[in-house]
Amino acid sequence: MASTYNFLGLVNDVCRRLNEEPLTTSNFSGATGFYSATKEFVNSAIRDINQLEYNWPFNHTSTELELEAGVNKYNMPAEAKVVDFDSFRLVKDTVLNVSPRKLKQIQYNDYLTNWINEEYKDADQGSLPQYVFMTQGAEFGVVPMPNEDYTIEFEYFVFPADLVAGTDVPSIPERFRHVIVEGAMYYAYMFRDNPQSAQLARANFEDKLKAMRSILTNEYISVIDTRSRNINVIYGYGAF
Repeated sequence: MASTYNFLGLVNDVCRRLNEEPLTTSNFSGATGFYSATKEFVNSAIRDINQLEYNWPFNHTSTELELEAGVNKYNMPAEAKVVDFDSFRLVKDTVLNVSPRKLKQIQYNDYLTNWINEEYKDADQGSLPQYVFMTQGAEFGVVPMPNEDYTIEFEYFVFPADLVAGTDVPSIPERFRHVIVEGAMYYAYMFRDNPQSAQLARANFEDKLKAMRSILTNEYISVIDTRSRNINVIYGYGAF
């Protein structure tokens, strides 16, 4: 019977593969030596998986942000790996008489050429934002500059923090538990100075990553044909 899908369970998966005594909830946090290293092996494998793709669906999220009247630039979420600039939209606000509306993305050079004066306006000279742009730093901006505290929503892909507590659960779905374990085994064998087994584990890990990528990122629901003015939506499912 498989152990619970959490940090403790994953570490114990590796321990069992190496015929080591599993950890428990009582001794997990204070584990030392090989056991402490195994925690890092699991996190390293999870990092490898998360770094392979920018848009793993399990790392997708959205957030709402309240704009500030008179301010047109804002920090990106600290945990954001990739922000979807095609997803920015105004949130409905009956008090401010705002209907839901998508914000169109413009290039930063377009902002500098046509909208730079927004940075020098007073709040009462602003209006309802229509466009969003990405700066050359860790910020995004909206124009026109808001004249009210409007709320926007947008989507992005996060880079998850390392697991720490035994009860921490990876963002990676449990059905890919074996991929995490195989990746951790590579680091475990390297730790034990067994390069032959390490290379075999690495090859297995990479094969499982390819299958995981095929399952999660090469599926589609619709394809839009833009070759003519009559847009045809083709529904389907499979690999590109």
